[in-house]
Amino acid sequence: MAKKLPPEMKKKNTFDIDTTIETLGPCKVDSLLPFKDFADDRRIRLVLDREHAEELTTPVSVEFQAAGPHKKLYFDPSRAKCAIVTCGGLCPGINDVIRALVMQAHHQYKVPAILGISYGLEGFIPKYRHKVWELTPDMVSNMHMYGGTMLGSSRGPQSAEAIVDSLERMNISCLFIIGGDGTLKAASAIVKEIRSRNLRISVIGIPKTIDNDINFVPQSFGFETAVDKATEAIGCAHTEAQGAYNGIGLVKLMGRESGFIAAQATLSLKEVNFVIIPETPFVLDGPGGLLQALETRLASRQHAVVVAAEGAGQHLMRQASNMDASGNVILNDVLIFLKDAIQAYFKKKDIPISLKTIDPSYIIRSVPANANDRVYCGFLGQHAMHAAMAGKTNMVVAKIMDRYVHVPLDLIIHKRRKLNIHSDFWRAVLESTGQGDLAGMMPKEGDMPE
Repeated sequence: MAKKLPPEMKKKNTFDIDTTIETLGPCKVDSLLPFKDFADDRRIRLVLDREHAEELTTPVSVEFQAAGPHKKLYFDPSRAKCAIVTCGGLCPGINDVIRALVMQAHHQYKVPAILGISYGLEGFIPKYRHKVWELTPDMVSNMHMYGGTMLGSSRGPQSAEAIVDSLERMNISCLFIIGGDGTLKAASAIVKEIRSRNLRISVIGIPKTIDNDINFVPQSFGFETAVDKATEAIGCAHTEAQGAYNGIGLVKLMGRESGFIAAQATLSLKEVNFVIIPETPFVLDGPGGLLQALETRLASRQHAVVVAAEGAGQHLMRQASNMDASGNVILNDVLIFLKDAIQAYFKKKDIPISLKTIDPSYIIRSVPANANDRVYCGFLGQHAMHAAMAGKTNMVVAKIMDRYVHVPLDLIIHKRRKLNIHSDFWRAVLESTGQGDLAGMMPKEGDMPE
């Protein structure tokens, strides 16, 4: 018998999915690219659901503009000038995207000047006096071997008016912005300022987030590398836990609002006994609580591994009010909170434990991309350059269901993506860990979608 469909799932989608891509004007310049297959009028139809955007209560068929080279261009590449900027936290693959953009612009389109803006959006503001680099193939040829961003980064808002002033002074034709949710919101503000001045500058976003929380993007670049490194940390925690009687390995992984890294790494290694993520308001004490379940686990197996996403458990701690430079609430440290709670619980019970904590966050985000992420970054850079030369703007290049498409910025910045705890994916995580009986891990009876 089919499960009862909850009221929220019976509602029709009210979220307007407009996939129209803005262009600067008619494309009249012949492309010199030696290809026979162009993406000028190609559309790709995809079926999206709650895995792509939480607002999609029912699956919906959506047409996206295909990414790829165009037969007719808006810009004359021989007179174009590009700028690249990287913003926000580090993520594996940023250098790969920069390299792909430079190589594509130089070798395929023969663009005479590609500028690298230092230290994020600060690099556009004269008072910071950050250097502007002229990027050449020789300069970027080996940069994909290193983590981080060769251009440097920064957080925090900057004036859209001042940024566009700099774009005008530098005579920029195409601006490529590599960044996450906050950065892409800044890109949208830059587009509005450009439009208000009636300028012809293309703004192309390349979504970057190690947390994998970009709306409509099922997997962001660098996520696979992050999961690889996260599993290494979990493996170390498991070894430590097994090496002592009542050993507990406690690992904190990145994930402010979305637990994708923690969940994926848990499925990858299958040595995790408890994983907590921001989407599941777990209970700490009493029946169904984490501490009692941990005691039961130690009594039967004498070791345990606990993985926590950084944004998990905030509902159990004093609510923070301070904000970081990007406007995000500064989170309480779930690692310290759990460490103190676990130690206090077992001390009160007079049960000896050996607790080891591991926080590999800054190691994970600073490493070079793995092979698959490098391929992904290469495609993103190539397709972003194709879009810019064709005069597309106010958009990002994204991979959705293995197809590269153009997505309007407004759809991307509408909301952060979260892990769907109604999904088969989360059910598989609970089956892997065996923690399905913990309070808060499963949707309530009657809340399961059909």
